[in-house]
Amino acid sequence: MSTLLETPRKAIVLVVDDTPQNLSVMNDLLQDDYTVKVAPNGARALKVAHAEPPPDLILLDIMMPDMDGYEVCQLLKADLRTRDIPVIFLTAKVEQEDEQKGFELGAVDYITKPISPALVLARVKTHLTLKASSDFLRDKNQFLETEVARRTEEIRAIQDATILMMASLAETRDNETGNHILRTQYYVKALAEKLRDHPRFSAFLTEQNIELLFKSAPLHDIGKVGIPDRILLKPGRFEPAEFEIMKTHAALGRDAIIQAERRLGRQVPFLDFAKQIAYSHQEKWDGSGYPEGLRGDDIPVAARLMAVADVYDALISRRVYKPAMPHEKAVSIIVEGRGQHFDPDMVDAFVEIQEEFRAIATHYTDSDDDIHAQQERLEWIAEQP
Repeated sequence: MSTLLETPRKAIVLVVDDTPQNLSVMNDLLQDDYTVKVAPNGARALKVAHAEPPPDLILLDIMMPDMDGYEVCQLLKADLRTRDIPVIFLTAKVEQEDEQKGFELGAVDYITKPISPALVLARVKTHLTLKASSDFLRDKNQFLETEVARRTEEIRAIQDATILMMASLAETRDNETGNHILRTQYYVKALAEKLRDHPRFSAFLTEQNIELLFKSAPLHDIGKVGIPDRILLKPGRFEPAEFEIMKTHAALGRDAIIQAERRLGRQVPFLDFAKQIAYSHQEKWDGSGYPEGLRGDDIPVAARLMAVADVYDALISRRVYKPAMPHEKAVSIIVEGRGQHFDPDMVDAFVEIQEEFRAIATHYTDSDDDIHAQQERLEWIAEQP
């Protein structure tokens, strides 16, 4: 275990030169202040640079056989493991173009031979100090990036949990179950992913928008919290006046989301889709739906996706007042609604991935406890005056 009294390790300086005498001179000059490693050629220098712990700085001769210093530097800078190690060229080459080439390859300094010991020591100290500062800032930035990513994921998880909580509260007043939320989420995502390359939808169904659709789908029936139980939980057909009240859940849901945005003081992208879905998923392709009787492409894409998902789930789901409809029969009803209730291209895509819908329904199936809870809820409502 490290302690506050532990002596900091010496910086490691790698000296690369094909002349043994030069290596000896540099070792004698640097060893009092640094841990010195030496390499007599470029190949050996690369091995030392890749070993643990890596050098903190490299003093590199240019004129060496087999692999010259320029090539060594180029290889060091091309490798993620060694690209941040500062390289100082130490050479007898004194032409300006030689110095320029060294800097272009990524060297931080250029010292000519014969060396001045004081100059070498000063340059080494300066660049090690700069590297320490650079490493600190890089580590700090990496920490901050990691922390931002962690906090963002935390916020996203809280956001997702809040959405599901809000949607679940709405479902507790309905004849649906909490699994209906999950199923419709995944139906919408599957259908959107199938359509993402379709020329009618590719511009809208980006990866980001599909993720936002997935987030917003659970809020499709949030407006049902405003519908009286005597209507919301009625197992049979609605009377005309009751149906008119029931239809208001679309506007109630949209307006609740708008109010939430006002309280936030800004628009939230996934809530834009949530508003579209809540308000328009009962619209029909032929214009016979509600609340506005929108027709065809005037119906938002998000709402059209939810229409297919919601109807399919209503058909295949078991309820206390009806048995589950077989998957094949539900598919045939969706197909019959092609061009009337549903966007024709969405129905075609649904048919192609119908087994994916079946798998989602099976994975998130309602348990006997879910159905029993529905029964108790309906019985309780029936007993109220």
